[in-house]
Amino acid sequence: MSDDILSDLMRDYVYRSAKAGRRTDGRALDEPRKLAVEHGVVKTAEGSARVKLGNTDVIVGIKMSVGQPYPDTPNTGVLSTTVELIPMASPTFEAGPPRPDAIELARVVDRGIRESKMVNVAKLCITPKEKVWVMFIDIHVLDFDGNLFDASSYGAAAALATTIVPAKAQGLGDDFPLPVEHWPVSVTTAKIKDLLVVDPGLDEERMADARLTVTTDENGDIRAMQKGLKGSFSYDEVKRIIETSQKVGRALRPSLRP
Repeated sequence: MSDDILSDLMRDYVYRSAKAGRRTDGRALDEPRKLAVEHGVVKTAEGSARVKLGNTDVIVGIKMSVGQPYPDTPNTGVLSTTVELIPMASPTFEAGPPRPDAIELARVVDRGIRESKMVNVAKLCITPKEKVWVMFIDIHVLDFDGNLFDASSYGAAAALATTIVPAKAQGLGDDFPLPVEHWPVSVTTAKIKDLLVVDPGLDEERMADARLTVTTDENGDIRAMQKGLKGSFSYDEVKRIIETSQKVGRALRPSLRP
């Protein structure tokens, strides 16, 4: 019973604070948390980055290997994204096979990178129909305080930007930087009753009615969108979210570059 009362009190406090235009951590409704990006943190990976979005902490490693292309894309490299929600990151995470939320998170990150054509995968073809470079993006959550979608996306983009393809070790010539050509940035907005809040913290995320993640590139073009939770958005709300995502994306994008 005490937990239910505390939960109700917290929900009321979070909403009233946001309604007054200033969230519980002092941010404006359209203001993301402080973003800190550290490149090259895993020396055994071909590329890596550690991202802190507020207190949410994510580390991403990139491994490159030689493999076969997919039959429908015989002349392009392959992208594979996985997420590990380790129990030490949150009391709600459990060891075992990937949970549905981990699978959704991996797909959202993967889609933003793939649909923005961040990496020119045509340049990762070694032998058409036979041999290509495969990019493995491994995302590990170290501390969870809300909005893993954006933190993981930023970590993946920053890690890819530092990746060196180990061609020499495979007898395929000199090593070369991964051909990064575009810079996707995802921005997640949560709807709490009649309010829209950018980059929801954990308490805001828990009480949200709906969630929308919008990924834009350096030109402001929409490259991916993901709707979550059971609530809905009006046309005007979606338009506002897209405009905010473009604005926030422009501000955050330079931080992802090494």
